[in-house]
Amino acid sequence: MSEQYVATFHTHLAALRSCNALKKQGIAGARLAPVPRRLSSSCGTCAFYEGAEPMLSCMDSDVEAVYRRTGEEFVLVHKGEE
Repeated sequence: MSEQYVATFHTHLAALRSCNALKKQGIAGARLAPVPRRLSSSCGTCAFYEGAEPMLSCMDSDVEAVYRRTGEEFVLVHKGEE
């Protein structure tokens, strides 16, 4: 079963690296987009993707957080280091 996720980052470069890593793993729908304002205002870029798990191994070390998306709600599944 596939879930929808959104990952936020401290920097645009981290978002780009993570999205590229997701794509290399064949993750469906991996794309960069503006961050929903209710989640973060850090770098302003996030990665949306789908998968059976949050694929934390693909996240750059500068990941801010990873959320599972259910409709219009976001549930925190991973908090990066400050």
